[in-house]
Amino acid sequence: MQEKNKQDIRKLDLAALEHYFVSIGEKKFRARQVYEWLWNKSLKNFDDMTNISKTTREILKENFSINHIHVDHFQRSSDGTIKNAVKLFDNKIVESVLIPTTKRITACVSSQVGCSLDCNFCATARLKRMRNLNPDEIYDQVVAIQQEARIYYERPLTNIVFMGMGEPLLNYQNVLAAIEKICSPEGLGISPKRITLSTVGIAKMIRKLADEEVKFNLALSLHSAINETRSRLMPINESNTVEDLADALKYWYAKTKRKVTYEYVIWDGINDDEAHARALVKFCKHVPSKVNIIQYNPIDEGEFRQASADKVALYLQILNAAGIVAKVRKSRGQDIDAACGQLANKNEV
Repeated sequence: MQEKNKQDIRKLDLAALEHYFVSIGEKKFRARQVYEWLWNKSLKNFDDMTNISKTTREILKENFSINHIHVDHFQRSSDGTIKNAVKLFDNKIVESVLIPTTKRITACVSSQVGCSLDCNFCATARLKRMRNLNPDEIYDQVVAIQQEARIYYERPLTNIVFMGMGEPLLNYQNVLAAIEKICSPEGLGISPKRITLSTVGIAKMIRKLADEEVKFNLALSLHSAINETRSRLMPINESNTVEDLADALKYWYAKTKRKVTYEYVIWDGINDDEAHARALVKFCKHVPSKVNIIQYNPIDEGEFRQASADKVALYLQILNAAGIVAKVRKSRGQDIDAACGQLANKNEV
């Protein structure tokens, strides 16, 4: 928990840290040493900064805190997926997931405590949004999964997806700051090409990303290219229609030249017919793209049920015939509620 009257030291950039050290009569280079401990080595307390004098460490302890996350609850699925219930400095909880495959170790991280959107098929949407995560809280989730990858799989973390709790584009500045630190040589040094940000589709924020010419990948949680259906599934479509998103994605591709991934769940009796598949083909023609058909993970006994194998096969046939790359993505971690759409903070603090 953040100590009263103490500033979170990781809110200071290197220049501010250098200014602080000079102000207390220390050498400027001490700031870089501390900065490396905080980020590259992800140190959790000042006492372990062995190349900093004890006197200086005491000054840091008196004036600053390190608001590090703590993995409060750890679950491992029968398929090897790991879910972390992560306790933040204010005792709020978010969840993050390690997804192992033969070729990859992927970290699925959260960007908000809860979510302000009301996607009807998602467990996280049933939680109220309590606050945005700070850049260091996002960064720490990646570090924790990176450590677990080495401990449990003896392999490095290879990919990061912002597909956990919350909408990343509604925590825009903090998410981009976290990605910058994750990619920095002073941080984790992970290539932005191995990072994917997934959004429900906020057209003006997609355009803003494009203007910044970011180097990471973009995924859109689409689920229908027909407005009436998509609005039923995702109320945000009322203000960010399929047409709005198409225009924003054209702008994104013109600026970044980066292909878009569409995440798509096919539900029984909702979007499992040929008309919806044809609408998806039309939408895919706007910009270079691929489709990930995602297995639905039930959150209750409600209206949403996975479409039949025949209907999924129909989609694949229609997409492939149109020259669109489409794959079915099998869900991981269902037995511990770690699969897509299932993160819902069932662990109480």
